Amino acid sequence: MAQTKKPHGFSIRIFLPDGTPDGLKLVEKSNWSGLGVVCPRSLFAEKKAQAELARTGVYVLLGPSDTSELPRVYVGQGDAVRPRFEAHHAKKDFWTTAIFFVSKDANLNSAHVHYLEADLVRLAKEAHRYELDNGDQPQRPSLSAADEADVQAFLDEMLLCFPVLGVSVFEKPAGSVPKKDLLYLKAKDCDCRGYESADGFVVLKGSRARVHEVPSIHAYLTDLRATLVANGVLVHDGDSFVVTQDYEFRSPSSASAAMEGRTSNGRVEWHDKDGRTLKELQGEAAGDAAGDSDGSG
Repeated sequence: MAQTKKPHGFSIRIFLPDGTPDGLKLVEKSNWSGLGVVCPRSLFAEKKAQAELARTGVYVLLGPSDTSELPRVYVGQGDAVRPRFEAHHAKKDFWTTAIFFVSKDANLNSAHVHYLEADLVRLAKEAHRYELDNGDQPQRPSLSAADEADVQAFLDEMLLCFPVLGVSVFEKPAGSVPKKDLLYLKAKDCDCRGYESADGFVVLKGSRARVHEVPSIHAYLTDLRATLVANGVLVHDGDSFVVTQDYEFRSPSSASAAMEGRTSNGRVEWHDKDGRTLKELQGEAAGDAAGDSDGSG
């Protein structure tokens, strides 16, 4: 039987050429020819002469949305990134940060970055964690088998860098979770399973959420639920919504509130099969950790 490959350790180096955490960031990963650049919009006019902006690359623009509780993202590419950024600086108002990736050895060409753009848009659409500003799904260009393998490897490395930069737009929950870690939420018209994750809380596919909201619900929760319905994450089924994919929320409370249609404390609402709340489980884990550090137990 084939064994699942265990992830291996790697290092990411983030250089701050301005000497400030709010300035430009240059991102390099061990054993990779790619280079990432993080540029706040406020610094673009000052930094647009950066040599990296003259290279072929793929990029994302990130910022708040005017119409959704979810953040907004745009994915693009350019034979030279600078002209594309100049156009977006003039015409797109929402973005506050740009992140782009180029090749340090200039091995990326126009077909490569069109391929990367198409896959990143697809991944963002599948994850439903940001409001996507792109219109139609770009089509992958035709590449040789060797080029496709190289570009896919470049994409895999990029996807390891994005979470380190605080960008989860392309991530879906990892998949199976040990049964002992499953948590449950049961209320009127609501029957959910999920688990706590490193970035928040994952509600599992097949969970059922309440359709009706209480009058006192916060506006941001109404917006969030409407966005989940619009994106097809929540689908009306009889007297409740059904969750169509594993979906990661920012916190246990945002997960429980979205499922119940009311403000709720997820640390109290989510419980294990024995009825212990997430708050109690976290308290037990903290006690065990303290005992281990004391050398007791």
